[in-house]
Amino acid sequence: MNPDALTDQLSLFLDVLETGSFSAASRRHPLTPSAVARRIDALERSLGSSLFSRSTHAVRATPAGLAFAERARRILAELHLARAEAVSLSSAPEGLLRIDAPAPFGRRHLAPAIAEFLKAYPGLDVQLRLIDSFVDLQGAHLGEVDLVLRIGPLADTRLVATALAPLVRVACASPDYLARHGMPRSPSELIEHHGLDWDSLAPPYAWRFEQDGKLQVCRPQRLRLTANNAETLLFGALAGLGVAHLPTWLISDYLLRGELLPLFCEGGLPPPEPSGIYALRLERESASRGRLLLEFLKARFGPVPPWDLALQSGFGRS
Repeated sequence: MNPDALTDQLSLFLDVLETGSFSAASRRHPLTPSAVARRIDALERSLGSSLFSRSTHAVRATPAGLAFAERARRILAELHLARAEAVSLSSAPEGLLRIDAPAPFGRRHLAPAIAEFLKAYPGLDVQLRLIDSFVDLQGAHLGEVDLVLRIGPLADTRLVATALAPLVRVACASPDYLARHGMPRSPSELIEHHGLDWDSLAPPYAWRFEQDGKLQVCRPQRLRLTANNAETLLFGALAGLGVAHLPTWLISDYLLRGELLPLFCEGGLPPPEPSGIYALRLERESASRGRLLLEFLKARFGPVPPWDLALQSGFGRS
């Protein structure tokens, strides 16, 4: 199988895994839902294993499918790196890339990705600035930098946005807190619990849960801690102060280690929010080094981010 065909096949498989639907996955490719189903059937036959269980309402990964997803993601990343190294040896891109990014995401995910990118492109340099200012992350300093990473809704349509990863949010609390206060069985019971919340500029989908087929706001009545920073809320949750509703890119490691417990995830991770994680730039046609970085980050963080794949596998084993 040629590398492009393998990339397409694995990307299609991961899109079905993320969306839970042949129809939704087909909208990301020039394919009909039936064509997507046939390609997944062919992949399962070639592997000799069932990757998905199908029902009239959803397509869910089997344990074999979750295990294959981890391998598939690594294969796609390696193929991308192989192409990147080939390009770097043939055209040797050079120059400086300047990037602003949210500090918590930058420390956990972007900085390791940038280090790997620079190994693949020895002629490039990166100036990475990790900041907490919400105004800066709207793209106010574009022109001084080449790219700004933005998490959440996009406010300025003049900027060119490249989607890097979906955004999934999970309600969570420490085992100690739940032992003392009990486990809420549905979002409507959160009003009886202590909460950790934003004191301003709250994410638009914080404390929104699907109930009776529509999104409803369900939040704790007493707020033990409010802050303008998600990491502060994470530390409060780890200390057993209450329930927080935080993005998986921030809390996945703590969930996997059992330091935090997910709430309302009996059927797996909640669906992604309408907004996501984006790279913003001013020019529609960016310099070649900027395009290389964008493609690298898209392959690294999407279509199913590694932090969500790890959680899907963990939930599949539980």
